[in-house]
Amino acid sequence: MKWWLLFYEEDVVEPELPRIAIIGQPNVGKSSLLNSLIGEERSIVTDISGTTRDTIYKRFNSFGFDFLLIDTAGLRRKKNVREDIEFYSVMRSVRAIEEADVCLFMIDATQGITAQDLNIFSLCERNRKGVVILVNKWDLVEKDTLTTKKVEEAIRSRIAPFTDVPIVFTSATTKQRLHKALEIALEVYKNKTSKISTSKLNKVMLPFVDHYPPPAVKGKSISIKYITQLPGISPTFAFFSNLPQYIGTSYKRYIENKMRENFPLSGVPIVIYFRNKEKSKES
Repeated sequence: MKWWLLFYEEDVVEPELPRIAIIGQPNVGKSSLLNSLIGEERSIVTDISGTTRDTIYKRFNSFGFDFLLIDTAGLRRKKNVREDIEFYSVMRSVRAIEEADVCLFMIDATQGITAQDLNIFSLCERNRKGVVILVNKWDLVEKDTLTTKKVEEAIRSRIAPFTDVPIVFTSATTKQRLHKALEIALEVYKNKTSKISTSKLNKVMLPFVDHYPPPAVKGKSISIKYITQLPGISPTFAFFSNLPQYIGTSYKRYIENKMRENFPLSGVPIVIYFRNKEKSKES
């Protein structure tokens, strides 16, 4: 069965379809990935940074998939402006990230994760987009039995504290694990758009809160009595407490870790608010 796609101009894109952006630094393999998926040279692939100039939408409708692929938009070089590769790579990524629900964030396996990669990853997190990290050009790396684990650990240490991100080792030229990358991207989209019932949140999370409550402040005990999910572009939760202003960052991280351990939130930035319990009746 052949993969087939339909090309969409920007003004006729179907907004209800998941949007998956291909992002990363220049020459990491973004256009090669798109071309490998669609089986044609729709995007120009060269070694010249900034070749991809326009946002390209591709509808992928095969093997049970149905979503839009967004090829990263680039900028034309201006005559009297010195080209700054880092600046252009970030600008391309910003535009693609803003358009996307989930980002296939490609890094070069031969280079490892760089400071510029971390800047792009941070953009995804700040914009609350789903993320799947693709360690591309994996076919060019000399491997031993521990290579994958070592690389994965190195990446997670650099992207901390948001480490609950799928990592897939790919090759855009040999098509290694590309289908798996798409499956995981749609799982992340599902995680990003899922709603967790209030009853389930309270049933699962309140025992953790009771077992390890927030530290007391100035002799005052802090209690959390009620949890609910709020509307938002990514999973957003409110924990209602008698003294929310005294709950610190370390406890918030504990709550987030427990949320990730017990609910399908991989690849998705989540937002946690601590609010006064009196407002729970209004929410």
